Amino acid sequence: MDKKSAHAAKIETSRVVFSGRIFNVAVDRVRLPHSVTVDMEVVRHPASVILLPIDSDGRLILVRQYRYAVDRWLWELPAGSVDPGETPEAAAVRECAEEIRLKPGALDLLGSFYPSPGYCDELMIFFRLMDLRGLGPDDEEAQVDADEDLEVRHFPLDEIHTLIERGEIRDMKTIVGLRYCKVP
Repeated sequence: MDKKSAHAAKIETSRVVFSGRIFNVAVDRVRLPHSVTVDMEVVRHPASVILLPIDSDGRLILVRQYRYAVDRWLWELPAGSVDPGETPEAAAVRECAEEIRLKPGALDLLGSFYPSPGYCDELMIFFRLMDLRGLGPDDEEAQVDADEDLEVRHFPLDEIHTLIERGEIRDMKTIVGLRYCKVP
């Protein structure tokens, strides 16, 4: 272990200044590892799962949805938050059913990233989902979020890279996730 990883910040006080449906914002009074005390604003966001669903023809399934914050319709990898008490694997299966109405027969953990660690603690966990099948009568009912109006489309990988080059895919988690996009 290197010198810098041996020390952690010490939280002296913490207060939630905003509590929302998806995340909370806290202001923490923190003594940093180098002994400076500062107030830090932190977005507290549950972990999320980012899905790379690959169909039987080797195409990647994306969803197009309206994103209010940027006032645009965007093509993205299906994704969603991990619910309290839920494993990332269970969240990946649930989100697959909710967003693209399919259930994976196999899923592979690909890696994880912090998208904005300067102010947010969200961990994005990437999974490749394969052996996809339609939902059956024994599958749990998929619940679509009220703010989601999704268009689902299967893309050949070369077409996705063209969409990125043309600026038609602008979602960073999707672009980062594509580094994993290899059909085994």
